Amino acid sequence: MEARIGKAGGRIIRSAQQFRKLYPYLEAGDLVLGSLPLKAGEEYKLLDLVERGVTLFPAALAQVLSRSKAAQAEVLGGFMLPETFVAHSRADLLAQLNAYQASGVRRIVTKLDRGNCGQGVNLWPSLEDLVSLASLSTIPYPLVVQPWVSDYRDLRVVMVGDYMEAYERYNPHNFRNNLVLGGQSRPVELIPEHLSWCQEVMRRGKFPYAVIDLLQLSEDRWYLAEVNLRAGLKAARVTQAGFRQQVARLEEDFLRQWLAARERNG
Repeated sequence: MEARIGKAGGRIIRSAQQFRKLYPYLEAGDLVLGSLPLKAGEEYKLLDLVERGVTLFPAALAQVLSRSKAAQAEVLGGFMLPETFVAHSRADLLAQLNAYQASGVRRIVTKLDRGNCGQGVNLWPSLEDLVSLASLSTIPYPLVVQPWVSDYRDLRVVMVGDYMEAYERYNPHNFRNNLVLGGQSRPVELIPEHLSWCQEVMRRGKFPYAVIDLLQLSEDRWYLAEVNLRAGLKAARVTQAGFRQQVARLEEDFLRQWLAARERNG
């Protein structure tokens, strides 16, 4: 059962079962602790809860961004490769065609909104080729469209509580560096600039913890590829179980602060 602490609101929801049962009744002063198990298309529930004054941990914005690559490109686009955009229709692709041609961009990469493990990433000879295909077949919009860069390092950064580690992913045979698609890995040490930049990404997206993928083009130039509340950690020193334990500690810390604030406010 959910905990309740005896004043207006005050429910503490900690499981998917509790959330599904009590969602219609949640109100200001209630807390939903943990990332919500929403189905595709149910993101409106996050906005609804925020409008009702329900406290969420992680924040609603972080949960939306973690579920959608298109949302990440719209909200966190300033951290991504220049010329990154989101296409919701062929008209959006056409609108960017002149700019891409003028900037000299040739090959492009597209990312399906909810594709995971590199399976939603595709490489194209040009934006023109994608526009032509879009006129002849059904494209699963929205798509994130980015310039293709061939010379970069793919770094995955794990940041949860006081724990931080990073490793590089690479694939000598395929541009998809995901380990489940044949990629390899090696640990790396992040420079302070990388660390502060990742923290800035997390602040903007309201991520209390994150797995961040970044593309390093040179010693002083890197961009966000993706950020999530959870991701594959096959090459990380921390296991999935260890990561979940760290997340649980953050949730308990947030709960203590939330209860203390309620007590102070009477």
